[in-house]
Amino acid sequence: MNQNIEKLYSIAQSEERLIIGLMSGTSMDGLDVALCKFRNSGGDTEIELLNFDTVSFSEEIKDEIRKVFAKKEIDFQQLCVLNPWIGNLHGQIVSDLLEKWEIPTETVAIIASHGQTVFHSPKILHGLDKFPNATLQIGDGDHLAVKTGIITLSDFRQKHCAAGGEGAPLAVYGDYLIFSKRGEDRILLNMGGIANFTYLAGNLDANEVFATDTGPGNTMIDAYMKKYFDLPYDEDARVASQGELNQALLKILKQDSFFEKPFPKTTGPELFNLEYLANAQKKSNTQSLSSEDILATLCRFSAETIAEAIQKLITQLPKYAANPQSFKIYGSGGGVHNPLIMQFLKELLPDFDFHRTDDLGVSGDAKEAVLFATLANEALVGGKTDFGSRKGVPSVSMGKISFPQ
Repeated sequence: MNQNIEKLYSIAQSEERLIIGLMSGTSMDGLDVALCKFRNSGGDTEIELLNFDTVSFSEEIKDEIRKVFAKKEIDFQQLCVLNPWIGNLHGQIVSDLLEKWEIPTETVAIIASHGQTVFHSPKILHGLDKFPNATLQIGDGDHLAVKTGIITLSDFRQKHCAAGGEGAPLAVYGDYLIFSKRGEDRILLNMGGIANFTYLAGNLDANEVFATDTGPGNTMIDAYMKKYFDLPYDEDARVASQGELNQALLKILKQDSFFEKPFPKTTGPELFNLEYLANAQKKSNTQSLSSEDILATLCRFSAETIAEAIQKLITQLPKYAANPQSFKIYGSGGGVHNPLIMQFLKELLPDFDFHRTDDLGVSGDAKEAVLFATLANEALVGGKTDFGSRKGVPSVSMGKISFPQ
C-alpha cells in the first residue's frame, strides 16, 4: 500500500483527529485558522476548538487577488500564478501558527482548506443554458500540503456543483452536524461578504435542512469603504451611523430578479458590487448623496433582504407561521459586529430571539473555518448522513485529497 494511503487509512481509523480548518472569504480580510479536535462523525460528531486565529492579509496580497476577483475579464497569467502563490501563502501561515501554538506538525492529521473564491457563477447568474453551475476557488491544495507536510483536503465546492448544487452555501452540512438541537428550531445566519442562512429543524430531520444566500452582507459596504475612505470596512458602522436612509435608493437596490428567485440560491460580488450601486444611484437620481447616507442605505439594504428572506422561509413552513418565536437566530460573520445592521435586523424581525454562535460554543469569527474542518472529518470517517433529495443539499462527501509526498 502507498505510504500516503496507509497514513490516510490510519487517520480514518483513529478515535480522534486534529484537523485545521482554513477559510478566506469574499471580504479578503485574511485567513481564519481553526485547530479542532474531532471524535466520531455524523450526528455523533464531537468537536473541540483548541485554537483560533485570523491572520490579516497585507494590502499587497489583497491587491494581487483583486486583479482577478469577481471579474469576467482578467489577465489569465495572473490567475495561473496566484493559484500556487495563495496555496504557499496559506501553508506558511499554518506553519507559523503551529509554531506559535507549540503544536508539532506531525500531530495534525488533516488541513481542510476552503481556498480563496475568485469567481462564483451559478446558472442563475451566468444564464448560459449549456453550462452548469460553476465556482472557482484558488490556493492549490498540493502546494499547501507540500509546504506544511500535512495531508490537505481542498476544493470542497466542486463536488457540490457536480452533484447539482450551486457550490454554496456549504455551511448547511456543518451547521446540521454541529449546531442542531432537538426541540429547538434554529436559523444559523452568517453575514460575511454575502449573507446566508441555514434552517435547522428541531426534529433533527436532515431532509428538512437547507441553506440559501439572501444577498449582500458586507461586500458592498466594504468595497465602498475601500474606494472612498481607503479603509477595509466601516468599523462599528461609525460612518454609516452618521447617515440617513434614502428610500429611493433602497427601493432600486432591491429591484433585482435575484430576490424573487426560489430558495435555495446563491450569489456573490459578481452581482452585488459598486457597479450595481452606481446603476441604482443613476436610476434613483441619488448621485449626490453623501457617503454617510449611502452607507446607511447599504446597511439597510443588507438587513432588509436578510429579514425578508427569513420571513419568506416562515411562510414556506406553515406550522411555524403563527409562532415565529419558536425560532432562535444565531448570527456569525463580520455583520454581527456592525451595530447598524444588527439594529435594523432586530427592528425588522421583532418576534425573533437573536443570539450569536458564540453562545453555542463556537466563536462566530471561527465558525466557517470550523465548518470546513467538519466537512473534512465527514470525508474521512462519515458521509452517512442522508439529506434526502432537497435541492441544493446533495448527500455527498467533499474535498480533494493532496498528499505532502
